[in-house]
Amino acid sequence: MATARQYVQQPSARDLAIAVATITSEKTNAQVLEVFTKHRELISLPVLESERPMGLISRNIFMSQMSKPYYRELYEKKTCIAFMDKDPLIASADTPIETLAALAVESGDKTLADGFLIVENDGTFVGLGSGLDLMEMMVDLQTEKNRQVMQSIDYASTIQRAMLSVSRGAMTSAVSDACLVWEPRDVVGGDFYHFESFEGGWFAAVADCTGHGVPGAFLTLIASSALTQALNQHGPRNPAKLLGEVNRSMKQALGQHSTAQRLSESDDGMDAAFFWFDSATHNLTCANAKTPLFVLMPGQDKVQMVEGGRTGLGYVDTAHDMAWKNNIVQLVPGAIVLSTTDGIIDQIGGARNIAFGKQRLRDALIRHRGLAMPALAETLMREQREYQGRHSRRDDLTFFGFRLD
Repeated sequence: MATARQYVQQPSARDLAIAVATITSEKTNAQVLEVFTKHRELISLPVLESERPMGLISRNIFMSQMSKPYYRELYEKKTCIAFMDKDPLIASADTPIETLAALAVESGDKTLADGFLIVENDGTFVGLGSGLDLMEMMVDLQTEKNRQVMQSIDYASTIQRAMLSVSRGAMTSAVSDACLVWEPRDVVGGDFYHFESFEGGWFAAVADCTGHGVPGAFLTLIASSALTQALNQHGPRNPAKLLGEVNRSMKQALGQHSTAQRLSESDDGMDAAFFWFDSATHNLTCANAKTPLFVLMPGQDKVQMVEGGRTGLGYVDTAHDMAWKNNIVQLVPGAIVLSTTDGIIDQIGGARNIAFGKQRLRDALIRHRGLAMPALAETLMREQREYQGRHSRRDDLTFFGFRLD
């Protein structure tokens, strides 16, 4: 398998310079024909004057003209400048490859077809550059840049997954029948989750930060750090208060406090559901910022949905002192609870090319309520993929669910 060339330093036009036969301006077209006949690999012939290029003769153009009736008789003894391009691209040997590529595109198709002249700073001829070689080097450079970027993103993914694995491990230890799905649309994602055990119960969060990919992942670091700090300061039992604290922290970290004199440079934030489960009372206290909570009680055929507030955290238009409300759901053994970001709900698919929607999610919970939560999650993901079909994934996808023993 071919691999991209490695460049220790920024390549320049000098790396493309090829030593070729040249000719001076007083030479005749007959002599040009001799040079092209002798050097069949030569695509163009530089014309020099005192070692400085003054033009370029294209093989294709020259041969095409000389093959016309009577042209050889008319032009053989005339000076070679008759068929010379007097305005070829001439590049300094120190010109960076990216700059050279831009100059080649600007100069038109002739440069890619016939090549370009490379000179030292004093104007003396160094060599001929090939348009094809320039394109190949640009591909190599772009391939190397992409490789470096993807290496960085892959390592960022390792870090992001390592951070989330702590919560996954805590969930496995605290809840006997639970599921947790985190599927970023790209290598890294803008969704995150948090699970932590405390005396008397546990706290969980499912959050969807603005965007996906690298920008979304960067926001998850800010939001996750803010949540950890809020939990350390205020404890887990008041999810609504924690939403307010994270909102203030994100607005401060991102400088999202627009005034009449100054507009914020960004308008980013997150949607989230925070909830506290009390092991003694089986009460689930949840606070929602545009992220719903689905609850299916045993013996019932209707899924309750706790939607909560319609305001996200951290955004410019979200008030600094925005207050969310706690909702308390009394759970009984066998109750199923699911919280999800909008990645699954908003996914386009099906015969009508519309969103998966909350109703399909509720119906799926009812149909598969008898499965253990990990199996339910696998089934739900399979149905989602089938519904998505050939459509591309629109967003990151995260959901957390559990069944009360």
